[in-house]
Amino acid sequence: MTDQPSYVYVSYVESTPEAVWDALTDADLTAVYWGHGNVSDWAPGSRWAHVRTDGSGIADVVGTVVTADRPTLLVTTWAPPGDEERRPSRVTFAVRPHGDIVRLTVTHDDLRDAADRAAAARGWPAVLSNLKSLIETGTPLPQDPWLVPPD
Repeated sequence: MTDQPSYVYVSYVESTPEAVWDALTDADLTAVYWGHGNVSDWAPGSRWAHVRTDGSGIADVVGTVVTADRPTLLVTTWAPPGDEERRPSRVTFAVRPHGDIVRLTVTHDDLRDAADRAAAARGWPAVLSNLKSLIETGTPLPQDPWLVPPD
């Protein structure tokens, strides 16, 4: 147990677990709905990077693959580049099939503080809504949902 803040988001997607897994781990697919390519070989212990799609090669988030059990469980650490050793947060993607749909649960644990939790609460729904749209319709939402101003 940890006393650090966490955030959990659940979404239901008309899809297969394999398609959801690919949407989380394929750099070309993540680039379409997230504006960053998630780059790794996805083997436990490997590094992963959340690389901008603007051609700069800049990674805004980096970490380590903790668990990769295709297509049902992916666990990674998350940290700003250069800060991985301090105390990264941890993101768990649990993919559970049910008939023709998938329940995708994202748990972001070990956040540093309430501000990081608030950022997760703003970011994850936008990213996962875009993922859902891409998988179900073939295109992401027409505007980047993370740019919608808060109320």
